[in-house]
Amino acid sequence: MASVTKWSKRALVLAGGTAAVTLALTGCAGGGSSTTDLNGLIVGTTDKITSLDPAGSYDNGSFAVQNQVFPFLMNTPSGSPDVKPDIATKGVFTDPTTYTVTLKKGLEFANGHKLTSSDVKFSFDREIKINNPNGPQSLLANMKNITTPNATTVVFHLDHADQTWPQVLSSPAGPIVDEQVFSPTKLTSSAAIVSGKAFAGQYMISSYKENDLIQYKVNDKYDGVLNKAKTDEVTAQYFTKETDLKLAVQKGDVDVAYRSLTPTDLASLSKKSNLTVTDGPGGEIRYLVFNFNTQPFGATTSEASTDKALAVRQAVADSVDRAAIAKEVYDNTYQPLYSMVPDGLTGATTPFKSLYGDGSGGADVDKAKKTLSDAGINGKVELNIQYAPDHYGSSSDDEYALLKTQLENTGLFTVNIQSTLYTTYAKERTDDQYPEYQLGWFPDFSDADNYLSPFFTKENFVQNHYDDATIQKLIADEQAESDKSKRADLIGEAQQREAEQISTLPLLQGKSVAVANKDVKGLVLDASFKFRYGTLSK
Repeated sequence: MASVTKWSKRALVLAGGTAAVTLALTGCAGGGSSTTDLNGLIVGTTDKITSLDPAGSYDNGSFAVQNQVFPFLMNTPSGSPDVKPDIATKGVFTDPTTYTVTLKKGLEFANGHKLTSSDVKFSFDREIKINNPNGPQSLLANMKNITTPNATTVVFHLDHADQTWPQVLSSPAGPIVDEQVFSPTKLTSSAAIVSGKAFAGQYMISSYKENDLIQYKVNDKYDGVLNKAKTDEVTAQYFTKETDLKLAVQKGDVDVAYRSLTPTDLASLSKKSNLTVTDGPGGEIRYLVFNFNTQPFGATTSEASTDKALAVRQAVADSVDRAAIAKEVYDNTYQPLYSMVPDGLTGATTPFKSLYGDGSGGADVDKAKKTLSDAGINGKVELNIQYAPDHYGSSSDDEYALLKTQLENTGLFTVNIQSTLYTTYAKERTDDQYPEYQLGWFPDFSDADNYLSPFFTKENFVQNHYDDATIQKLIADEQAESDKSKRADLIGEAQQREAEQISTLPLLQGKSVAVANKDVKGLVLDASFKFRYGTLSK
């Protein structure tokens, strides 16, 4: 076990607001406001937390916190994309639709409560029962039920064979929570979770001020595959603007900046001798969602027409120039994406490239015009597109301004764009308030299925009223197929089906980037797609 370095005291500077002030954390949920020195390594981010409760969130910002403090049955060791038992000794398919996990003995939460198979069953059952619109329960769609023969055995009974199930257990649907602290029927408040010390991961939270400051302390009770964290204390500091985060890491007020910095900021910081810019496989994609009810000619509009609604989506796909967005907005730190499954994963294809535009990735206005005309659509189509720059980065302003320009320059569309803070955005988008809107995706695990099942199964995360039995069967079949070649073919068919119907329009594929002071060690950005504080030291 690695030795722990004790930090010298330093004041924490909040640069996320309009003025820099020294803040303190008092050790209770919610934090404090008096000036106090803090020990620990400081990580800065512009990510936003939707909910500390795993049943109420399915976003990168929330999972970045949950991943530090909650245990998992299966997890990905640092430097590996492959899952291994975390707080379990083993996990095996005892038959194609039965997955049995054996827990380690003597597991405890930080509050001293025993962690048993009962907590595991409770954790998964409550996600499905609560069924929060922003929750990860779509990942559990294949779970029929759970049985617990004894305190250390958990048996997952699946509806159909699923090769990705061990990875699902390492995903945002997989945190194990304390049934003596969490409610079985509704989301539990962050204050109750923190005061209840309901943690069994590498760290526990000693003070929590949502989307402002979080103080982590090492959890000595953690007994899992990640081993003990190398740093006793870590503070996560939340910034409202990338420019503030850039300034903080440049001045040394934060030790590590992770998510998100603009391409211009990254280029500037890479020239600083006191900093190191690290990138790795991020698996991030950015895409446009069409609400099948409220988009032009959608199912609940006054001019509802399935054929016309599809023609609008196709004409938009014909009109978009992804390469221009990647270059002009992101300085090619992103690349064009022509499928919901990004390049590099087994089974990835590029159906949007061949089906739409000029067939080579570029736009084709004449093709878009013909598509609308053939569907009987005359005059300009109005698109009302929503986006969230505080969640997906301020470059979203430029991204969607350019998208608006591209669409309007065809003469076929009138485009209204509007931004909304993500805490509001996450609720309103699932309430059918946005006909077209921005989303990004940070994968739960490195498998093509994770870019298909969360979006296109019947009970999916996107909740845009896309419901297609053909793609649902293709997804079920690829999940069950153990032959790698046959599975890749099924994944390809699913991508083709979605591209023909355009539930979502893939735009860009990115990577994971972090900036750290030179004296920071153990910064790992790997194909697990998880950023862990436990590997960091200084």
